[in-house]
Amino acid sequence: MVVRAAYSTVAACRPHARRTGLARSLLNRVQAVEGQPRCRHAPQNRIATWSTHTMAYLIPAEFVTKMVDAGESKIYMSTRDTLIRAYMAGAILSLAAVFAVTATVMTGSALVGAILFPVGFCMLYLLGFDLLTGVFVLTPLAWLDKRPGVTVQGILRNWGLVFLGNFLGALTVAFMMAFIFTYGFSVPPNEIGQKIGHIGEARTLGYAQYGLMGWITIFIRGMLCNWMVSTGVVGAMISTTVSGKVIAMWMPIMLFFAMTFEHSVVNMFLFPSGLMMGGNFSIVDYLIWNEIPVVLGNLVGGLAFTGLTLYATHIKTGPKRKLA
Repeated sequence: MVVRAAYSTVAACRPHARRTGLARSLLNRVQAVEGQPRCRHAPQNRIATWSTHTMAYLIPAEFVTKMVDAGESKIYMSTRDTLIRAYMAGAILSLAAVFAVTATVMTGSALVGAILFPVGFCMLYLLGFDLLTGVFVLTPLAWLDKRPGVTVQGILRNWGLVFLGNFLGALTVAFMMAFIFTYGFSVPPNEIGQKIGHIGEARTLGYAQYGLMGWITIFIRGMLCNWMVSTGVVGAMISTTVSGKVIAMWMPIMLFFAMTFEHSVVNMFLFPSGLMMGGNFSIVDYLIWNEIPVVLGNLVGGLAFTGLTLYATHIKTGPKRKLA
């Protein structure tokens, strides 16, 4: 169905679409699946059969179109659904962060935590939930593509609702885990709770001591983070199988976590949780020296390195060179 829809789109938008290589390729896929003869204009040295496994990968022109479609759908989504999906995304990602920190403490290896952390990201995107870092990339593409009804105001509304939902979900898990680690705040936190508290200190006061350069450093770490995280969001769209989606999402998420880049939604859990368990930093430290620069970095990095580059080269493709 994806291939048929993609072919129909190409054929409708281009006067001579059936003569183009992309349209012929898509038509051959459809006809092979439906048992129809191949397009007579297509090269004859290609295999005529096409299995569902070969169709698991979508070509860039197809999955970038899916990105634009997804951005448009999020603008039209109801407030209720947007909040629910954002809340669950923040909660699941927070549990994955606890899982990763626990694995790191138990094994003494941060790499083990990084390898395991993507399980939460894969879960939440397979369930159709939304992270702020994802909508930062998807919704502007619908506006750039001039989709009807998509406005800057609508994009900002979506970002605000997703931020709120993510934060509430992360805060819920932060409270629950802090309660568990301290037996209802009656004893000092265990080793895992102490580790979370130290992360909050290192990623606020650790940057603050460098002043402006520290703020710029965390901004850049936020950019690099959402370059990888938004690539993971795209990964959920480049395959039609669960295994393909998981593999495509796992790689960039593991990379960002191993490199300790800054993710705004993960930090919505780590820092409030650290404060609840006696971390030596304040709410102002958290906002000024982490959340604000990280959110801005996530926005710029995801949009610049992933969203705009894919859109520019696979949707707004430049004219082909004329050879002399």
